[in-house]
Amino acid sequence: MAPTPILADDQQPEMDFTGLSSMEPPLPEVLTTTRLRQPKSRVPGTTTIIEGDLIRTLGVMNLVEVFRLVPGMTVAEVGSNNPVTSYHGTVHYEQRRLQVLVDGRTSYRASLSDTDWHTMPVPLELIERIEVSRGPNAAADGINAFLGTINIITRSPEDTAGVQLGAVSGSRGHLRTFGSVGDASDIYSWRLAYEKRKSDGFDRQFDNDQFFPFHDGFDINTFGYDGIVRTSDSTNFELRGGVVDGINEEDLRKNGKLGATDHPDIIVDDYYLQTRLNVSTSENHFFHFQVSYQNYQRRQRWPVCIAGPVIDDLIAGNSPEFDFEPGDCMPEDSPAPFIADLNEDIEESRLEFEIQDTLYFNPDLKLVSGLGYRKDTYRSETFFNGRGNNYQSRVFANVEYTPLDWVTFNAGGNWESTTTTHDNHLSPRVAANFHLTNTQALRFVYSEAVRTPDAFEQTPDWGYRAENIRPPYEFLEGTRFEVADLVDPETSTFGEELEEERIISREISYFGQFYVNQALLSLEIRYFNDHLKDMISGVINEEDFFIANNVGLDQEGFEVESSIDYAGTKLRATYAYLDQDGRYTGDPNKLDAGDQEYVVALLGRLSVRHSGSFAWIQQLPFNLTSAATFYWADEFRRAQFERADFRIARRIFASNYSYELAFTMQHYLNRVPDLSPDNIIRNHNQFFVEAGVRF
Repeated sequence: MAPTPILADDQQPEMDFTGLSSMEPPLPEVLTTTRLRQPKSRVPGTTTIIEGDLIRTLGVMNLVEVFRLVPGMTVAEVGSNNPVTSYHGTVHYEQRRLQVLVDGRTSYRASLSDTDWHTMPVPLELIERIEVSRGPNAAADGINAFLGTINIITRSPEDTAGVQLGAVSGSRGHLRTFGSVGDASDIYSWRLAYEKRKSDGFDRQFDNDQFFPFHDGFDINTFGYDGIVRTSDSTNFELRGGVVDGINEEDLRKNGKLGATDHPDIIVDDYYLQTRLNVSTSENHFFHFQVSYQNYQRRQRWPVCIAGPVIDDLIAGNSPEFDFEPGDCMPEDSPAPFIADLNEDIEESRLEFEIQDTLYFNPDLKLVSGLGYRKDTYRSETFFNGRGNNYQSRVFANVEYTPLDWVTFNAGGNWESTTTTHDNHLSPRVAANFHLTNTQALRFVYSEAVRTPDAFEQTPDWGYRAENIRPPYEFLEGTRFEVADLVDPETSTFGEELEEERIISREISYFGQFYVNQALLSLEIRYFNDHLKDMISGVINEEDFFIANNVGLDQEGFEVESSIDYAGTKLRATYAYLDQDGRYTGDPNKLDAGDQEYVVALLGRLSVRHSGSFAWIQQLPFNLTSAATFYWADEFRRAQFERADFRIARRIFASNYSYELAFTMQHYLNRVPDLSPDNIIRNHNQFFVEAGVRF
């Protein structure tokens, strides 16, 4: 499909199948996997496409929940109420192995390679579509696309002109309000949008055989601007910017550390800027130049009270035992305790440049290529004892060639140089797609990828500088207590250099789309066999710091995604099976047998053997739409996840406005928390009401 000045590379037109009962249906097009616009029959790999309308119709309440609809992906909460998502597991607290893009902008944190889903500046109302490339996609997106890529594409300002207002309120203090205003013209289109997200979190936590209140909610505000300026028929300029602020609550009992006496809440203050120039020199040649800058700031401060003998041991150069419970230390204790303020403040920024060129030699031969450069900066007195930088530069390309009607070849790769490992890395991918018919294809894909350690894994300089110290320890004001002096010296790997992780992936997959009677059937089946080596695993805290390239994994399984669309009804189903075999490959003398088993198990906490979803959307009389969705994930760490969602909505269209009213119920079938015993929801029927208007 040739580009036009109005349709950018990362936008997808609506498809209307009306009246095509005697014709072959147009195939969905994918933008993420190779950076070429390709029908699914030519894509070198399996990609899930989730339309924004589907997200809203199903009544999804927050962004991370969307990924329950993707075969092989799991969603859970860790820490207090921190959402995580993973493809084929291998993560627990930090989501290091997925590339996350928002309108082409890298959106995971620079120094920790983590994704903060609570603060992602993407209102659900503005999602056009989400593409998830399932399988290593480093050939297109670089090092962090180790297991796949999530590409969130927002709606163009041209499609959201006018005013839109909406609100959702429900159980456990859930509140989400949204408002946008914008205008569209041939020359300039723009949109301003605001969203508030608020929740009280889980109902309670379980500790020392008792239940306690849980301080784990959040209150986040996002404000964003999107604009498009068309300077000619062949050139347009995109500008995006936004700010995010608010608070993520952290519970004293769950997340308090080093004798904390108050909740160590996190204050959020982020912003981003992105510009992109799109130029089309002809119908067969176009390119873009993109610059983006993001800044993430987290301020986390709390008071501590540490018993005098413990701090005296630390001053004497010993490694004291840290076993704190709220109330163990009081200011009036004798001998006098150590009372001060600690912090884990951190600021991270990313400056990124990218140029991409796309050339269609003919309908059967297409090439995309480009260059990228990125500078990551981190500033934290606690984690890095100051400021540091990492630099990455890369070259990427993919060629699509269809020499015969029945076969398409893709070959691509990404060559990347990074200061994290001071080395160069190549991530190749080759694929052959055999076209069984015009709408069915059988794919064979081979790919390799690497993931380099993040800045904190590779170059930590971790320590706490106490402030506002009370007598009799005021002489320690400004002293920095090094974590390296606190951890177990027998197992510590603090300061040891890490190497890159590697994956070799093989895929055989089938895609087909065709009419059955008057219904449009889509079916995609993926078989995968992945070998992961030199995986980084271990424990990072103030008492133990042992991480190394010490785990190897073999993953094998299959995934199914299907949908049926016919008049007034949509059915969608997914299923995934994962068989994971892990082994310890590190120094056998470094850890005992129990710890070796533990570091292997850490990479399996989100690896689920069976998972899936089923959705049924039905158009009803009186402008009503119903949706029923079932999500499940078996063999989690503690139990299986099972939830059924039901939504009924009524939408009315008038000449100059429209409105929608909806009611949603979430029913948790399993009463045992799936990942953490603290993820307790007392009422397993959760209710939400929503209302919206547009004019």
